[in-house]
Amino acid sequence: MAGHSKWANIQHRKGRQDAQRAKVFSKLSKEITVAARMGDPDPDKNPRLRLAVKEAKSVSVPKDVIQRAIQKAVGGDAESYDEIRYEGYGPNGVAVIVEAMTDNRNRTASNVRSLFTKNGGNLGETGSVSFMFDRKGEIMYPVTAGSADDVLMAAIEAGAEDVESDEDGHWIYCADTDLNEVATALEASLGESETTKLIWRPQTRTELALDDAQKLMKLIEALEDDDDVQTVTANFDMSEEVAAALE
Repeated sequence: MAGHSKWANIQHRKGRQDAQRAKVFSKLSKEITVAARMGDPDPDKNPRLRLAVKEAKSVSVPKDVIQRAIQKAVGGDAESYDEIRYEGYGPNGVAVIVEAMTDNRNRTASNVRSLFTKNGGNLGETGSVSFMFDRKGEIMYPVTAGSADDVLMAAIEAGAEDVESDEDGHWIYCADTDLNEVATALEASLGESETTKLIWRPQTRTELALDDAQKLMKLIEALEDDDDVQTVTANFDMSEEVAAALE
């Protein structure tokens, strides 16, 4: 599974969403509320909120849930959340970045540290692994959006930096600060994307055998189950055979 980490960012995450829809809805609602509170409650005037709403829609969060999350911020009764990034290592030295939103820093730090320790990992200091990733915008289109060449040309014209295409779809990458503009330009040429979000893109990836892959998945799933954790990213890769054995 060379190239983009589909297994980590698409297939695995989709499976978790299907299994724990209520938890996913809650986390996306929190992001929407925070984005609306920090900026304009109109998604057209607030790039972060626009991306949050788009991501929520991509996993079928109901419109009324999205609207309630925005109104919670407008009404002034939203909780105050701190955004925190934790960094550490999982099995076989895989670098892991955890992004969280919390109303209690001590609770979240204790929980995240415990989850790393219990699942064969080690929590490090801020900056201990993030240098191995690039902060990027990621826009994903299905194969029906067009041929690899057509999508590449549209991406270049929109100001994107890189495109990876295969039989499962097209992944378009751009500078994090350009995500809203690139996504808007691509919508005009390719239509609505499946997902549009900010990610940590690994510069290199560690190939995992089945045993280490199983341990890492256990760590990632434990972290994702924590209510304060928003996203988990790791710089691993695995063969098709190992991925199949995990299903």
